[in-house]
Amino acid sequence: MTISLSAQGLRAILLDIEGTTTPMAFVHDVLFPFARAHVSGFLRRRGDTASVRRAVARLEEECAADQAAGAAPPALVLDYVYWLMDRDRKSTGLKALQGLVWQEGFEAGTLRGRVYPDVPPALARWSTRGFEVDIYSSGSVLAQRLLFGTTPVGDLTTFLTRYFDTQIGPKGDPDSYRRIAGEIDMEPAAILFVSDVETELDAAHGAGLHTALCVRSDTDAEAGAEPRATAHAVVRTFDDILD
Repeated sequence: MTISLSAQGLRAILLDIEGTTTPMAFVHDVLFPFARAHVSGFLRRRGDTASVRRAVARLEEECAADQAAGAAPPALVLDYVYWLMDRDRKSTGLKALQGLVWQEGFEAGTLRGRVYPDVPPALARWSTRGFEVDIYSSGSVLAQRLLFGTTPVGDLTTFLTRYFDTQIGPKGDPDSYRRIAGEIDMEPAAILFVSDVETELDAAHGAGLHTALCVRSDTDAEAGAEPRATAHAVVRTFDDILD
């Protein structure tokens, strides 16, 4: 299916990352293991810096909230970090800390961003044609900038305007998308949100955004088959999103 941005009166494209712009394998097989392997030493070396203290304070708040909700998380920050990782929690504190750990890896050249091949030309095309392109991911804004700024084809942040993470709100909450529309200063109906997660798309649609389900060949168990039943437009490549 193709989507015409101009024909639908769209002015901005809001993109998810994992499974949409970036292979899930890169996130799960490269970034997550790197953070897990290096977080302990990172906390020992950088624990007194302001950015790390802020992330740790957020983690302590979240741990207290988990305890109040009846969960039994470990009390020590490092153990709590591993506990969250084991549960793949979209924790704002965890994502902030992971972004700081990844920053060292990116700056050292150990890590480099990765995107699908159709992403760079699409970002350049949309930007040149005057569409605002923004990112909304559970990963921290810092991590988003690092990923798009260090790809093998160069710095893609030049094509991106704004970055949003879970500090704006959960991705499954329609109010998050309303807040994003307010930040962008556009009506929700002028924004197309592209993601591989239908619950996120449902929330965005509930807020009045246009939506597209991104079904990549490496994330679809039946690549090449007819798209599964969905209430959203389906794209398999950013080439399906026309100016």
